[in-house]
Amino acid sequence: MNTDFRPAWWLPGPHLQTLWNPFCRKPPQLERQRERLWLDDGDFLDLDWHGPHDAHAPLVLVLHGLTGSSNSLYVLGLQQALAARGWASVALNWRGCSGEPNLLPRGYHSGASEDLASAVAHLRAQRPMAPLYAVGYSLGGNVLLKYLGESGEQSQLQGAVAVSVPFRLDQCADRIGLGFSRVYQAHFMREMVAYVSNKQRLFAESGQGERLSVLERLGPLDGMRTFWDFDGRITAPLHGFADAHDYYRRASSRFYLGAIRTRTLIIQAEDDPFIFRHSLPEASELAPGTEFELHARGGHVGFVEGSLRRPPGLLVHAELRGGLVGQTQQYAAVFAVHSCPPQRVTPCMPAQRTGIGWVTAWVAS
Repeated sequence: MNTDFRPAWWLPGPHLQTLWNPFCRKPPQLERQRERLWLDDGDFLDLDWHGPHDAHAPLVLVLHGLTGSSNSLYVLGLQQALAARGWASVALNWRGCSGEPNLLPRGYHSGASEDLASAVAHLRAQRPMAPLYAVGYSLGGNVLLKYLGESGEQSQLQGAVAVSVPFRLDQCADRIGLGFSRVYQAHFMREMVAYVSNKQRLFAESGQGERLSVLERLGPLDGMRTFWDFDGRITAPLHGFADAHDYYRRASSRFYLGAIRTRTLIIQAEDDPFIFRHSLPEASELAPGTEFELHARGGHVGFVEGSLRRPPGLLVHAELRGGLVGQTQQYAAVFAVHSCPPQRVTPCMPAQRTGIGWVTAWVAS
């Protein structure tokens, strides 16, 4: 099957590819059921279920990116596509991302693989007979790859896909501070500061003085303009890291890739405005069963293709079970696992896809 990607001519450059989805795409309207998963530390994760209530239907766990949620358009689109193919899905909201602040001072971050492990164990218990897969975007992709490396053969997943992954958090913190990417950085800073500020207000209003003091000891929330500022002042001390350098080193998924034992596809664009080219892993760093699909263009969680007369949707490819399931005509972001030889970095060229089958889903805009 040919998955050659042809970027939309009317969205030249990485920034238009990156921005089209959040600003121009119409969100799918889905009926979902929310479940609250209580964690051992007394906090919670909200899970949004969609698709068939079938004990044997394949189940996909979808992980959103930084400042996103289960309402992110790429999450909604993927859940819609999977349901159309008879697959069930669960969109995980990281702590405090479901529209309701979480209960503890701590929040979520790019290395929060312990929360992912709790979600995977819960889904495995809920649907023990269903094949279980995971798809992570951006921060969600980094957490997913870290989890896969940590868990090795005990991941409990049959397959995984990570899209637009910030493999080296320190280098990505540098990259997003350059050129036009500073616009994204400013957006993230506003959202992340608001995340902490809203939690401070909730603790104050509900009389939770001890939890409020934990956040107040971090210092004032003003004056933070870069990821290095925020992660050094907030993320690191709040989550048990010595400093931003320690956090970035321990949470960066690039250092866990070699230990992955779950069949995995990683999809990246060379022109991703969040990620340096040298931050991408080399073929020698990949575990057997991992394929890296590198496209020359596509932006960050973009990959928009199609014409203005027929706006693009979201093509979802995944080699998650045998058999060819469906075809597709256009795509805007990809998720797939191929059967190409392992430990091979594949450029965006027509490639031989043989052996294991595909799941393909068309997500209309």
